Amino acid sequence: MAVIRDIMPAFQLLQPGTVADAQKLLAQHDADAWIMAGGMDSFDWLKDRIKRPKVLVDLSGIEELRGIRATADGVEIGAMTRLSEVVGHPLIKEKYGLLAQAAELVASPQIRNQGTLGGNVSQDARCWYYRAGWPCYRAGGNICYADTPVGRNREHAILHAERCVAVNPSDTAPALIALDAKFVVQTPKGRQVMDAEHYFVGPEIDITRMNILRPGFLLMAIQIPSTWAGAQFYFEKMRDRNVWDFPLLNVASAMKLSRSNIQDIRIAVNAAAARPLRLKAVEDAVRGRECSPATGEAAGKLAVQGAVPLQFNAYKIPLMRNLVKRAIGGVQEAAWAS
Repeated sequence: MAVIRDIMPAFQLLQPGTVADAQKLLAQHDADAWIMAGGMDSFDWLKDRIKRPKVLVDLSGIEELRGIRATADGVEIGAMTRLSEVVGHPLIKEKYGLLAQAAELVASPQIRNQGTLGGNVSQDARCWYYRAGWPCYRAGGNICYADTPVGRNREHAILHAERCVAVNPSDTAPALIALDAKFVVQTPKGRQVMDAEHYFVGPEIDITRMNILRPGFLLMAIQIPSTWAGAQFYFEKMRDRNVWDFPLLNVASAMKLSRSNIQDIRIAVNAAAARPLRLKAVEDAVRGRECSPATGEAAGKLAVQGAVPLQFNAYKIPLMRNLVKRAIGGVQEAAWAS
């Protein structure tokens, strides 16, 4: 387990006031720079002295990275917008309530008042071997300590595990995928806009990262189109404790109904794999079918096909199956009540 030392290593603190200044600093310091948003993930690394950056670039003074703005085709949320602002914003609550639900279940009120939306989707794996500085695959070694006969892997992956079995811990990520959000990333070569699901990477692509961010990259904003505004939403998070804990599993769905039939749907889960998973096979299977318990049951079974449990996390398979089932049944109940 991690030894909390609470004494951070020395580094140079840089606090740019504009995106342009931040870009110059990131270009100047390249791999020596550590980007800090709300600091919830960063301070853990620094206090444990596992990460020792030479330069820390604090984005908290860049106002252009904050705020929630209505656009011609939806809403744009600055990456440095606090989670508590996302939870309470009238436009998000009215039209994109799925994101508000997910953000409200992140950690505790104190952390939501400091943590940012960009930080929540960009945080690193929480595997205790990795966080404690063990030389595992993700840290550049040649072993996964969690995936051994004596490894502790209750919170780890059941899908798409390749060498590393750590999972993505974000609550807002599956909600943004279900809402078909776009991530705006500033790179040294220019600005890129990508689908939310393509922001995240698994170990088969790069075992040392959980997203596409590299030295010099900066997450600017998250855009949510109006396509799913006002749809029927469902979000559920399973965790050991009702406050603070990371998800054992979570699910997010956005559904459009035509009477009792599923006209269209997007559904995603997280904490089942190293990246949030959009369940396209489930979407295709239930689209056009009646929104019923039988459809939910079939969807749940389909969702866990190919799941491989580790020594201590077999419970995640029936848990994921039932979460997906409820994500469809829960939307159905909400629709009937409206």
